[in-house]
Amino acid sequence: MKVYGEILRSRYVGALVASSLLSRFPIGINALAIVLFLREQTGSFAIAGAVSGSLAAGSGLGAPFVGRLVDRIGARRVLVPLACIHALGLASIVGFTELDAPTAVLLVCGFVSGAALPPTSSVLRSLWTELLEPRLHQAAFALDSTMIELIFITGPLLTAGIAAVTSPAGALIVSAVATVTGTAIFTALPPTKNIHGQERSAAGMLGALAIPGVRTLVLVSLPTGIGLGILEVGIPAFSRAEGAAAAAGVLLAMWSFGSGIGGLLYGILPRQGGVFRMHLFVTALLPLTILPLAAAPSVVVMAFLVIPAGCCIAPLLATRNELVGGIAPPGMRTEAYTWPMTAFVGGIAVGAALAGVLVEGPGWRTAFLVAACISATSSVMVAMWRKTVLIPVTT
Repeated sequence: MKVYGEILRSRYVGALVASSLLSRFPIGINALAIVLFLREQTGSFAIAGAVSGSLAAGSGLGAPFVGRLVDRIGARRVLVPLACIHALGLASIVGFTELDAPTAVLLVCGFVSGAALPPTSSVLRSLWTELLEPRLHQAAFALDSTMIELIFITGPLLTAGIAAVTSPAGALIVSAVATVTGTAIFTALPPTKNIHGQERSAAGMLGALAIPGVRTLVLVSLPTGIGLGILEVGIPAFSRAEGAAAAAGVLLAMWSFGSGIGGLLYGILPRQGGVFRMHLFVTALLPLTILPLAAAPSVVVMAFLVIPAGCCIAPLLATRNELVGGIAPPGMRTEAYTWPMTAFVGGIAVGAALAGVLVEGPGWRTAFLVAACISATSSVMVAMWRKTVLIPVTT
């Protein structure tokens, strides 16, 4: 673990990581907080789910364009205004709900708030190459992926705690304050001034999608996301089928815990071959770790199986981001990091919807088998189009 200490002791890195983590906590808070708040206020899970979905849709669809804006104008001029808009959107959901506003107004507020979520993750990744020696890049990207898992584990717990002490609206306010505060600290640190506006490249409207390797990683991320989206619904369905619905939260937390452990181990273990070879390896290994879930005979056994099933996720995201950093030129890097994540999140949404059909029909075992098969196509695609992610692009 010494390598992580070395990274965090590097000049400005510890402060950048801490402030970006604070600004990203809404990722783990907002969805549950919105559902709890709107269910309490409106009595409708349908409205709560729709508004939560609109926020996720805004975040996914808006991220690439926000990233492009950062590349064009600069991080300092974009991130804080976005954080304020995001916070205002969350506050508007609370305010308009209290005023009994139409659901359409809440949907717009959710979408705008999601679209304005500051891309501090992408900006931080683009700074790794400037702040750290090349030998530390593997661990840095692993640390970033592990932090995201930490957010997904602790965010819902924090939301539940705040809601119990105050109210679900209080959790949304805490989320808004965290975003603005974390983003303000992040942009005040000297390294962010290096993320400044770039001249418009020859890529035109396509932006970072004009880079073949970025398109490859976008396409590869979609089936991976679908597979994991199926698991997000399949695991709770398994728990319910076993008569232990309350265990679903524990199983999902252990799954995320496995991902965090995988990320930390990936960062410290010596890597044989290049980053592409490692990405291909973990992409191919993922479906093999999913397959045993279909044979789980009990909740206890499933608890042990979901940990290795999660171990590939953070390394997969870390190697993917490292590949993006190698093929995208500096003037497109922030945007380039967002496109594969947008496809990944979109895939999760598709997978969750597909899982609903599968668990209601053939059952949870079939859902896990389908998840393994779909995620396996990612490794085939990576192998087929490997040349596009092996050649750095310059403009």
